[in-house]
Amino acid sequence: MQSDVPPLKAWLLLGLLALIWGSSFLLIKKGLLGFSPDQLAAIRIASAGFFLLPFILRRFKTVRAHHWPKLISVGLVGSFIPAFLFAFAQTQLPSGVTGVLNTFTPLATLIIGVLIFKQTARSQQWIGVVIGLVGTVLLVTASANGDLEFNRFGLLIIAATICYGLNLNLIKHHIPDLGALTITGVSLFLVAPPALLYLLFATPFAEQVTVADNWFPLAAILVLGIVGTSLALIIFNTVVKMTDTTFTSSVTYLIPIVALILGILDGEPFYLQHGFGMAAILGGVWIANRRKKQPFNTQR
Repeated sequence: MQSDVPPLKAWLLLGLLALIWGSSFLLIKKGLLGFSPDQLAAIRIASAGFFLLPFILRRFKTVRAHHWPKLISVGLVGSFIPAFLFAFAQTQLPSGVTGVLNTFTPLATLIIGVLIFKQTARSQQWIGVVIGLVGTVLLVTASANGDLEFNRFGLLIIAATICYGLNLNLIKHHIPDLGALTITGVSLFLVAPPALLYLLFATPFAEQVTVADNWFPLAAILVLGIVGTSLALIIFNTVVKMTDTTFTSSVTYLIPIVALILGILDGEPFYLQHGFGMAAILGGVWIANRRKKQPFNTQR
């Protein structure tokens, strides 16, 4: 029987998880210094999928025929498409702002659950969604002079959070009989080969990787895929087993703080409007999930 008080190890792992996922956006930024957005996304997916393979080999036997189409959908919607959306968005968005916008995922999950999967929602949850939307508008229109200047690349991040929200609902409603590591590991492996083939045969990756200046960006992307996706998943599931999803979901509130701090340290601007936007989104997520036994989790 689990104790009501999470052990110290759980807190340390939660902090490590926040650091890993919070730094993912800065790693994307560094990866783009040497590779195009589509190359970055392909490297990220391929490295994550193949790295997880040894951990999931035994789990393939639990996958039945009716699971495969669903797992392919999870791989595409939950990993493949968002990886490309984030990469292209960060060509025009600061990493810190991207990290905060990603926090819209729990609200997107709620909206999709109600509109598509016919879940019920309390008025309190809709209030949280509205507040979160206000914060999102503030973030995608922030400028140095305080005027509203719409940055359409912010919509790519919102599209990615919608993908995550759809993915979480698909897993919850259509694949309840498989474990989280099996679902994520197998689905990532299914989309890893297409990503690798695209990288090798549709982009000049082979020529670029021989350039010394590109080795650091490549290392950043590999860390993003292997540590930021694969190892983070293992840590996440470890914390869930040690505590519960309520405790683990608190990483949602830590990720944007880490992302913003790292962005500022890397020389990114931070406007007052960014602070208001972050506060609104985090406040909206907190209100929407308050008193819920199992809040939705944020993916990377």
